[in-house]
Amino acid sequence: MRIGEIISDHRPVFSAEFFPPKTDEGREQLISTARTLAGLDLDFVSVTYGAGGSTREGTFDITKALKDEVGLEVMAHLSCVGETKQGLAVTLDRLKELGIDNIFALRGDPPRGESDFVQPEGGLASAADLAGFISEGYDFSIGGACFPEVHPEAPDLDTDLSYLKTKVDAGAEFLITQLFFDNRAYFDFVEAARAKGIKVPILAGIIPVTGYAHTKRICNLCDAGIPASLEAAMLAAGGDTEAEFNLGVAYAAQQCAELLAAGAPGIHFYALNKAPATLAVLGALRAAQPWRGARSQSVGA
Repeated sequence: MRIGEIISDHRPVFSAEFFPPKTDEGREQLISTARTLAGLDLDFVSVTYGAGGSTREGTFDITKALKDEVGLEVMAHLSCVGETKQGLAVTLDRLKELGIDNIFALRGDPPRGESDFVQPEGGLASAADLAGFISEGYDFSIGGACFPEVHPEAPDLDTDLSYLKTKVDAGAEFLITQLFFDNRAYFDFVEAARAKGIKVPILAGIIPVTGYAHTKRICNLCDAGIPASLEAAMLAAGGDTEAEFNLGVAYAAQQCAELLAAGAPGIHFYALNKAPATLAVLGALRAAQPWRGARSQSVGA
């Protein structure tokens, strides 16, 4: 089923992002994680895609397994890095053959060791170009990424939103944010996006903190900020991994509850192929249903 239709028909939506594992043991863990989370009615999952198709076969394998073996709706990531238009078409044709209806269109980060993105010869320059390429030749539901704290390469929010609008105009039916910990960043971003004429649903991307040091590394990679209050609480845990996990789950549950109570259309969990933290947060949300009586049904919708 098309994710654009799922979001339109069903609020709030819950989804999770996975990455193709490198080992058979990792694959078994991922499938187990997916089955566990599916028990809490995930609306869809996404599967990442390495630069230049470096995990292409793994993406195909896991995408098919999640759809056919676990019964989840799946969105495959696709990036421009190192790909020609012909290569992208081959991948899209293969995903179509696998019965996939949804693509997450990304420009992609530069390959390891390179600081700047370089448009491949015969390839595409941006996620907006990729969204246009897909929408012109295929009938996938297309999603796009957005950045509440501004894309690292954008000089300011207005420039970032101007580009984001071209992505939406090219065919992106919904957006998923980069991870964030300060809900004000999401609310302000959505308000600015609407003022810019971006009307598609904006799902909130959330990562439950399972370990402070690991999460800090992830935030440094994607330029996401950690609020001083959360950082102080994590430091107060004194390196106790169980305390960090419990604090991370509690914080994420509270963060998601506030987003949903304000009318956010859904939560996309960066699950890192593991079930416990996402399971705890999603289970708490399913039980409490903070979206009932939401103050505003327009935030992110």
